[in-house]
Amino acid sequence: MTKLKVDHVTKIFGKHIGSALKLVDQKKSKTEILKQTGATIGVYDASFTVNEGEIFVIMGLSGSGKSTLIRLLNHLIEPTSGGIYIDGENLSDMNKSQLRKIRREKMSMVFQNFGLFPHRTILANTEYGLEVRGISKEERRLKAEKALENAGLLPYKDQYPSQLSGGMQQRVGLARALANDPDILLMDEAFSALDPLIRKDMQDELLDLQQKVKKTIIFITHDLNEALRIGDRIAIMKDGKIIQVGTGEDILTNPANEYVRSFTEDVDRSKVITVEKAMIRPISVNVELDGPKVALQRMREEEVSVLLAVDKKREFKGYITANDALEASKRGEKSVLGFLKTDMPTVSSDTLIQDVLGTISDSPTPIAVVKGERLEGVLIRGVVIESLATSSVGGDGNE
Repeated sequence: MTKLKVDHVTKIFGKHIGSALKLVDQKKSKTEILKQTGATIGVYDASFTVNEGEIFVIMGLSGSGKSTLIRLLNHLIEPTSGGIYIDGENLSDMNKSQLRKIRREKMSMVFQNFGLFPHRTILANTEYGLEVRGISKEERRLKAEKALENAGLLPYKDQYPSQLSGGMQQRVGLARALANDPDILLMDEAFSALDPLIRKDMQDELLDLQQKVKKTIIFITHDLNEALRIGDRIAIMKDGKIIQVGTGEDILTNPANEYVRSFTEDVDRSKVITVEKAMIRPISVNVELDGPKVALQRMREEEVSVLLAVDKKREFKGYITANDALEASKRGEKSVLGFLKTDMPTVSSDTLIQDVLGTISDSPTPIAVVKGERLEGVLIRGVVIESLATSSVGGDGNE
């Protein structure tokens, strides 16, 4: 379900806005528009949707327009053209009172600099947004304590920000935003001021917290590794434009252009690409229908020496080698069931490649890829290595 929709939004700063907007319609570049009109394009004809409950990451380098875009999303600044819709309602159609209500009740913001009041306790800081909304003292205390408990900070509620580390202060900022129980959480470079180890911890905590609260989160970052780590989908920006929107795997395997490709050159693909992307079609034998002669014929046709075994429901049962199929045939067996080996490792299709590298390195056999019990594919060491090198996987054999 779509929670937020950005529909052909453009933001222009400076004079001659009308002339600049016409040039946007003509698809002139940001540089050409600046040269001709003196106007600066902050966001250039941006369109995308954010689904309810997803972490949607907007990333780009300095000057790409990502911070301007997030301020458009809560109408701290007005778009020059286009519409921003929350639950189907256009923010541009709202008056100041309605927008205030949206910002207080439907959206919360988490900033890079934490934004905590030094003279307030952690609990009082967390209560602040609820206090502004006029929530009763007892109710806001309960809501704030619940948010602190979710963030693992309840024991520190009577301390002051100066008594906490930078990472803990950022967790307080996150708890304060969540105490309002917003539908949408906006996070503008929220972790970029933290040192790398604390930053990684905060990313983990955000993902853990999202499992509990399931908010719609729009996260701004300039760091692709961070985007890949936490984003359900990623939008890459350049010169105010949305260049590509997709999952981390989409962006790594099918970059929209050279600019996106240059972003992804140094990324460890094993941390993003799933087994499903690297698997190939399994060549199989149905143990309820096929006997050893059929198995041997299939091996000759496909030029392989191993077949994966499934039942009528395509549930994985093991594998049979050429030698074992030949032995079964010599004995006059009608079924291969008594000759199956069951020591082939299995892995779920949504597992990350990095999590099976050790298994595939040590296993004398390929790895069966399953979804539940159903056989989906097979992983072979050479194809996995190729997928990590090129991010373009294909094939239709076992060995």
